Amino acid sequence: MLVDTHTHLYLEEFPDGGSEAVRRAIEAGVGHMIFPNVSVSTIEPMQALHRSFPEVTSMAMGLHPTEVEADFASQLNIVESHLADAAGYVAVGEIGMDLYWEQKFRSEQMEALDRQLDWAEKLSLPVIIHCREALAPTLEVLESHRGVRGVFHSFGGSESDVEEIRRRIGDHFYFGINGILTFKNSSLKSVLPAITPDRILLETDSPYLAPVPHRGKRNESAYMIHTAAVAADALGLTKEALAAATTANASDLFGLSLA
Repeated sequence: MLVDTHTHLYLEEFPDGGSEAVRRAIEAGVGHMIFPNVSVSTIEPMQALHRSFPEVTSMAMGLHPTEVEADFASQLNIVESHLADAAGYVAVGEIGMDLYWEQKFRSEQMEALDRQLDWAEKLSLPVIIHCREALAPTLEVLESHRGVRGVFHSFGGSESDVEEIRRRIGDHFYFGINGILTFKNSSLKSVLPAITPDRILLETDSPYLAPVPHRGKRNESAYMIHTAAVAADALGLTKEALAAATTANASDLFGLSLA
């Protein structure tokens, strides 16, 4: 069994709300999917899809960094209200920093990340970190919350980035690997051995980053089998061994009970 630890099947790219994509994933051998929230407007569709498939899906609650603008405090208040019942969520996420498009709200993103890390500490929940062109400031905030566990979602960095993360905040964070691994010019295959199988999670980030041979198309959780095959080869593992290791990792981090 595979676990897609990061998929947004509830977004508008899936006109039926994601139900058919969940069914296709199950048929492909993806036995569990985690839905991280993006914005205030995505909370309801995320919850609706989870209610339709409560046994094979879980949710994370957070405010995505690209949603952080001048009025982020009011957005955070709404998101926090949904975390009041922590039993409904397996993580705080998707949170972090994204300076790829612009630097305008850098300080606001740092403040929003810090506040959401406080929630994770208070609720004893792991975090799902989005970090794009922002490793240094992200680590700066995380250094003040060294007891928090989590995953660097959609990791596409170098071996030196892995070393920097572990040096500054410890070796207890996982790294989410998705379709980027399958891209022709990706150097990530050579980085996986440095991460080691006991710290790797598999994900899709659907509907984005579809793996080869579906690159350029709408991604979905069923396509994770292609990323898993490339990851197993890069690590010198059988597909079965990789599936067992990454499923165990997902169970450990998110507190899942998976057969």
